[in-house]
Amino acid sequence: MSVNDQIANSYLDSLNRHMALFSNMANYHEESVELLRQCQKTLQAGGKVIWFGNGGSAADAQHLAAEFVVRYKLERGPLASIALTTDTSILTAHSNDYHFNTVFERQVQALCKPEDLVIGLTTSGTSENINLALAAANEIGAYTVALTGRQGGVVKDIAKLPIIINFDETARIQEAHMFIGHWLCEAVDLLISEQNK
Repeated sequence: MSVNDQIANSYLDSLNRHMALFSNMANYHEESVELLRQCQKTLQAGGKVIWFGNGGSAADAQHLAAEFVVRYKLERGPLASIALTTDTSILTAHSNDYHFNTVFERQVQALCKPEDLVIGLTTSGTSENINLALAAANEIGAYTVALTGRQGGVVKDIAKLPIIINFDETARIQEAHMFIGHWLCEAVDLLISEQNK
């Protein structure tokens, strides 16, 4: 088989795996609606949505925080949201002086309030820095959510709301996380639009 054939097959294989996962996304409807309910509660209470993750999930965290602060589809005012993955001075100072495992925990301890919604993204559920940060948010009294995958890992027992994408491929899990994140943004926009009528 030629390289071109392998590439064509790889594209179709990836598409088929994506479609296999997304054909089951209705399985996560109930948890996603609860996420929306908690987000609405947070914003109405004057709280903020805090996001964090590692690698590609760090980029997803930043992406979703930006959708809240700037806008998604509808014109509206800014919504309080922050990604703990964006301040290179904090990330590098803490990792150098202490340990990378506590880089998000430290920021949660500094910034999180009981009325906040704290969302950790981890495809494996075993990332120590995500688990410690969510545990710290629990101690503060914030509502914690884990967008995770595979069998949920340790984080499923830490987050108040674990949303476990039951799939074994990192890229597909991240795509599902972004689907839920974008749906959350759209639903929040619709709620705000309804309130402003």
